[in-house]
Amino acid sequence: MASSCSRRYDVFPSFSGEDVRKSFLSHLLKELNRKSINTFIDHGIERSRPIAPELLSAIRGSRISIVVFSKKYAASTWCLNELVEIHHCSKELDQMVIPIFYNVDPSEVRKQSGEFGKVFEETCKGKSDDEKQRWIRALADVANMAGEDSRNWCDEANMIETIANDVSNKLITPPSSDFGDFVGVEAHLESLNLLLCLESEEARMVGIVGPSGIGKTTIARALFTQLSTQFHHCAFVAYKRTNRNDYCMKLCWEERFLSEILCQKDIKILHLGAVEQRLKNKKVLIILDDVDDLEMLKTLVGQTGWFGLGSRIIVITQDKRLLKAHSIDLIYEVEFPSKDLALQMFCRSAFGENSPPSDFMKLAGEVAVLAGNLPLGLTVLGSSLRGKDKEEWMEMLPRLQNGLDGKIEKTLRISYDELDGKDQDLFLYIACLFNGHKVNYIKNLLGDSVNTGIKMLADKSLIRITPPNKTVQMHNLLQKLGKEIVRSESIHNPGKRRFLVDAKDIIDVFTENTGTENVLGIYFNTSGINEPLVISEHSFKGMRNLQFIKIYKEWSGETSEGILDLPRGLVYFPRKLRLLHWDEYPLKCIPSNFRTEFLVKLTMENSKLEKLWEGIQPLRNLKKLRLDGSRKLKDIPNLSKAINLEKLNLWGCASLVTLPSSSIRNLIKLRKVTMEGCIKLETLPNDVILGSFDYLNLSGCLRLRSFPGISRNISGLILDGTAIEEEDSVSIENISGITNLDWSGCPMRCMPSNFHLEYLVELTMRDSKLERLWEGVQEVKT
Repeated sequence: MASSCSRRYDVFPSFSGEDVRKSFLSHLLKELNRKSINTFIDHGIERSRPIAPELLSAIRGSRISIVVFSKKYAASTWCLNELVEIHHCSKELDQMVIPIFYNVDPSEVRKQSGEFGKVFEETCKGKSDDEKQRWIRALADVANMAGEDSRNWCDEANMIETIANDVSNKLITPPSSDFGDFVGVEAHLESLNLLLCLESEEARMVGIVGPSGIGKTTIARALFTQLSTQFHHCAFVAYKRTNRNDYCMKLCWEERFLSEILCQKDIKILHLGAVEQRLKNKKVLIILDDVDDLEMLKTLVGQTGWFGLGSRIIVITQDKRLLKAHSIDLIYEVEFPSKDLALQMFCRSAFGENSPPSDFMKLAGEVAVLAGNLPLGLTVLGSSLRGKDKEEWMEMLPRLQNGLDGKIEKTLRISYDELDGKDQDLFLYIACLFNGHKVNYIKNLLGDSVNTGIKMLADKSLIRITPPNKTVQMHNLLQKLGKEIVRSESIHNPGKRRFLVDAKDIIDVFTENTGTENVLGIYFNTSGINEPLVISEHSFKGMRNLQFIKIYKEWSGETSEGILDLPRGLVYFPRKLRLLHWDEYPLKCIPSNFRTEFLVKLTMENSKLEKLWEGIQPLRNLKKLRLDGSRKLKDIPNLSKAINLEKLNLWGCASLVTLPSSSIRNLIKLRKVTMEGCIKLETLPNDVILGSFDYLNLSGCLRLRSFPGISRNISGLILDGTAIEEEDSVSIENISGITNLDWSGCPMRCMPSNFHLEYLVELTMRDSKLERLWEGVQEVKT
């Protein structure tokens, strides 16, 4: 392939002098010359039947060939032979070709029909079949390329200016593989080219979607650079809605758009629909960046049928719903780079190299992690540290860990500001309280109405819902943004913010007792507290709207005693609490005046509780109750009002002796009970039938001697380590749908003959007294 620098001419014109030399062509050559475009002029070279060597050399030495098809173009054998050579150069040397149809129908040129065809047939008389076929192939292929049809223009001067501008733009040769510091862009381009399917003649729309800062625009710019020379008209545009009324705004969009893609200044239109009229037969490459308005798509790229064969329209957005609403099914989702690629991106910005100096290796890795593999964050943080020594890096690291760079915040904040009020609230809930939790968990605590909002945030690339458990994941920089937005609600008095998540701020609020009714949630990680924190018995009294309390310690393998100290107990929990999660709760009982009608989840693992509360509480919203590791818990309160309870976890409650039937009698939705390690447990209710109950773990219940008849529908049953004797296991025979059974140490010599095993998937019977599994034949389906 000839390089552009070795070519002598910018443009080679092929034309019928009789038709256009003194008219159209003379004006075109003048305009090209005015733009300093070096055009080959024949200067009276004799044009004979075999193409002259000077012409052959000129065609091969030009970067662009302009073929002016006119009525008598096909009357000249030298024109047709020039065209064959131009066709060859476009195929073999990647030469650009622009056809211009001057007062002739492009389809007549393609098919050699009509008046043009008659002239061609006359020229073909007496010529060999081989020569005619070369001419036919060249005519068909070149006439199929993107070009201009003079019949579509009412002003020849404007057409000539457009052609000259297009040539000028095409001559600005982009670097073939220089896409700056965006490491890995080639893989994105390869995937996009598969979606674009450039070899197909159909017009095609493709969407690029992803969160702010992930590199969508950079990738599209690289794609535009790579593809623009293959299209006659190209535009890379980004418009926003203005304050004008809708009709005027759409007219403005169309005028700006046509001015850019047709390279004509200040186009004015009187009615909508001009895009379709002007671009109907043109092969165009259009990239619409940062689209957040469906009306813009309808106005500028309403249908693929608005554009010529081979056109490609690419829409860049954060909102996948917008693409679907416009029937764009070919969508490329930009994924986060791998850890290695992210480090390379960071190092390009920080050091100008693909890898860090050896003494910066650890620091570079830490900062790249802080950027969360987001290309924008990697580039901005790298640039901010460039040229600084190791000590300066160490000084900046804590600030980077706790805050958000201003440029990054400004970019990400745009996405948040475009949300409506309810979706902004949900964004902050997730950023501060619920990142990393399952969708169902969030719905249980906030209500089913958030389902639409969660989908909205996912479609706008502000969160991701990851399979298989539908877990909500928010990027750490977006999470920092959300926390910063909440912090800015009251910078100097954290007790006036909606959410408290920073340990230092929470300690201040508890110490000064400055919590207000603004506080909706407290998530307190006590891992960083090295000495006891004294909490007043009235700490929660000012926070009457508090709905979510989570006091927890990230597991480190160590136990902590007395981290939170309540020397005078606790006299108040807010009535509106939906989540009460307090690991290592230090008191023997929950405040007696606590009302639980809104409570959805109660978790108090490794607590010092001896009992929860006195009497019967209104627990109609409670779905999960976890008291794991509460070794001093002696009894379970009456849970008969907890009609929506689904899971009860009492693992390791070593002082618990019984689970009264009054506690679970009305729990028709109870599915799972875990009582593993309840070493003093002696009895379970035997007169309660729970229709939804399907999992029971009694592992290690050393004193439990009889199996309860609480459900016939159990699918998972763990009995290892129990003291159930053969004569006390009759109730097991009534279980019909069991899939997993672990009865290590089973005392029976043979399983009951009427024990249903047809759905059994896993059976564990280590160290049992079995002499045989069962009598006769059992049907095991799975």
